[in-house]
Amino acid sequence: MRKAVISLLLVSAVITGCDSAEHPPAKAGPPSTAGTRQLTDTEQLRISDAQQRLIGACMRGQGFEFWEAARLSVEESRTLGYVLDDVAWARKYGYGTRLQAEDAAARAANPNLAYRKRLSEQRRQAYDEALDGGLDVPVMSVEIPGGGTVRKQMGGCVAESEKKLYGDPREWFRAEKTAGHLRALYVPRVLADQRFSAAQNAWSRCMKRSGYDYRDPGASRQSAIAKSDRVAEPKVFEAERKLAVADATCAKDTDLLAIGEERESHYVAQLRDRYGEALDTYLRLQHRALDRAKRIVGPRV
Repeated sequence: MRKAVISLLLVSAVITGCDSAEHPPAKAGPPSTAGTRQLTDTEQLRISDAQQRLIGACMRGQGFEFWEAARLSVEESRTLGYVLDDVAWARKYGYGTRLQAEDAAARAANPNLAYRKRLSEQRRQAYDEALDGGLDVPVMSVEIPGGGTVRKQMGGCVAESEKKLYGDPREWFRAEKTAGHLRALYVPRVLADQRFSAAQNAWSRCMKRSGYDYRDPGASRQSAIAKSDRVAEPKVFEAERKLAVADATCAKDTDLLAIGEERESHYVAQLRDRYGEALDTYLRLQHRALDRAKRIVGPRV
């Protein structure tokens, strides 16, 4: 698949479900730092919706049609971290695998992909260049925590939308990738932490009393995800829902999320000497983008 189509899928994405078991104990993204709070799911979605609006306006200004991604409710768009302790949400959605399946179907039916496919080869190339600069756009790169380099081709309406929201797209790219990849440094420390391990063991004992034998929430969730291709079957989804409710109930009873968030903040603080500037920049630019997004789109309901 061409890189431009990949970008199209990315900018059309809607956050709908579970993170993998390797993700941190709390929410995705680094914890609050230097007195600046982390954005909520609702605020993150508002930025995403504003970017869709900006890309659409830019593409139409260059003579192309563009459809914004379907907007799920705030409740349906919830991002799950390693620990789920919302019993009511689990009772309704399980681990969110049905939501993920619906989202995948919506992406496959994205009208932008069908529209691009109908264009002539020349117009398709022009579309790709308008969207993200095409294949000849300059490449940005950043070295990430834990080793390695991430690169990104950035131009066109996607770059323009990020510029309007975050300011300098290069500054945002460096901060976002650095902050996001800090997980590789602090997550292993949290998982090995004595207090978190004790709480996780308490969660496991609680699950056994409910009839489930899992070492940690990651294993519990993975067992449901392994059956996600059959989640449309009522019995499969009902089993997932019951497991998720037991998981969330035990997490709540053992304070697993609160302990995980506290330990996460503790270990992230130890990285501030080296990565504090990137963390501060990440949150500062997110808040800037939110302020600008509020002038572009309303909140989801």
